Amino acid sequence: MARILIVDDQPEIVELLGMSLTRDGHAVSSAANGREALAAMGIEPSAPEAALPEIVLLDVMMPVMDGYQLNQRLQTEPRAKGVPIIVMTARGQKMRDLFLAAPNVAAYLQKPFDPKTLRELIAGILSSNARPKSNA
Repeated sequence: MARILIVDDQPEIVELLGMSLTRDGHAVSSAANGREALAAMGIEPSAPEAALPEIVLLDVMMPVMDGYQLNQRLQTEPRAKGVPIIVMTARGQKMRDLFLAAPNVAAYLQKPFDPKTLRELIAGILSSNARPKSNA
């Protein structure tokens, strides 16, 4: 179905989401921080032949490069600025407001969330190519 990149520093979350999304037929890859995500996407270092994910699931609080810094960098990258981002965080309203102002953020999920909600968001983004904002 879709290529999905999970960017989260908690291995148990990556494993849980990866299993669920793989079961749905998606090709899932992961990165433990923003720098690893940039490398996986072929942005830094530059590898234009690298396939971009169709959706990025992005945690906010991570070491090395956090989710906010990564999203700012993605917005400046012509190849990647249109990739929809689903922000996943336990942080409060202030973080939500920062991300919802970003044009590439398709949804915001407050942790913990129901994996079914995430799967429905992904299906909606893929089927309509829309950028729905979620209150989930």
